Amino acid sequence: MDIVLRATLMFFILYVLLRVLGKRELSQMTPFELVTLIVLGDLIQQGVTHNDFSLTGAVLAITTFAFWGLAMSWGSYVSPRLEKLFEGEPRVIIRHGELLRDNLRRDRLTRAEVESEMRLAGIARIAEVDWAILETNGKISFIGRSAGDDSAQRDDDGPV
Repeated sequence: MDIVLRATLMFFILYVLLRVLGKRELSQMTPFELVTLIVLGDLIQQGVTHNDFSLTGAVLAITTFAFWGLAMSWGSYVSPRLEKLFEGEPRVIIRHGELLRDNLRRDRLTRAEVESEMRLAGIARIAEVDWAILETNGKISFIGRSAGDDSAQRDDDGPV
């Protein structure tokens, strides 16, 4: 039972840690950060199983992590509130060609990072973007402006 309790505690500590890291950090990891995350896995294993190197202890720890992962996934599926809590929400970072600096600051994104993603998407200038949305998986979705966009009616409440 001790392993199950420690695995549960470590699961939620790891969950909070990954949420604090932010969306962009996880999607653009450097090789060093990847190695650090792998080492973190070993440290978690040591903290969960302590000195129990038995197959039973490993199975209990893995099963506990899998259970909580499945429980959170199921909770996200059945409850929009839990989905918002567990998964986060997409955030608009460009609206009608204007960079929303407060939203960038919340996710610790720089203008240079956004411009880099724009170039990868084949977009030359921020003015060409109607909407840019930082998705919950850390990717940025761009919706370009159409040729007659200046005279078109706009939805100022945000994307649907």
